[in-house]
Amino acid sequence: MDKTAIRDAATIVLVRDAARTPRVLMGQRGASAAFMPNKFVFPGGAVDAGDAHIPFAAPLARACATRLTDQAGDVADALAAAAIRELWEETGLMLARPGDWPDAPADWAGFAAKRHRPDASGLSFVFRAITPPGRPRRFDARFFLADAEHVAGDLDDFTDASDELSHLQWIPLDEVRDFNLPFITEVVLAEIAAQLPDLGPPASVPFFKNNDEESLFLRLKGRVG
Repeated sequence: MDKTAIRDAATIVLVRDAARTPRVLMGQRGASAAFMPNKFVFPGGAVDAGDAHIPFAAPLARACATRLTDQAGDVADALAAAAIRELWEETGLMLARPGDWPDAPADWAGFAAKRHRPDASGLSFVFRAITPPGRPRRFDARFFLADAEHVAGDLDDFTDASDELSHLQWIPLDEVRDFNLPFITEVVLAEIAAQLPDLGPPASVPFFKNNDEESLFLRLKGRVG
């Protein structure tokens, strides 16, 4: 695999108590990680080939699906599946509804064993960023915002999490900048703070577009329905 290629990726910003004392779920990447070592980040990662074929218990909301399709083409559902899968793998939390899934692919087996199926209906596409040139990994990342109320189960139970992120915790939004954050995470948090307590699709989606010639900050209006 060409590690310099730009890969599609999905990141999920899960917000708890949005209307009162908003907190976001974050964890710390390891010191030896090739990408963003030691940084506190949201759950997320690259889209896998199988993510395009995941049957949702409920699909993306129309506004989110339409805007993603305008910007990402036929990978919209794969991005949503990747966001849900990465949340599960890295934190043990499920955006899901009860239901049997006997033919789940291998990397979703643990999820399906909980007798739940992935639910994409609570996701809102709120940000897009391409990793700048010169980094050891480059991603075209779409950030999804979701209310923690859509999580099935205990929001403080991380026992099924992998070891990819440590120090998993719900961080109050007014304290999060005290942590070691990537620059792009700070920008995303500022955008989200400005729209809370609304967790729906924004009027326009910010886009950090980085290529070999220039870096641009754009606003993707697109359609929302």
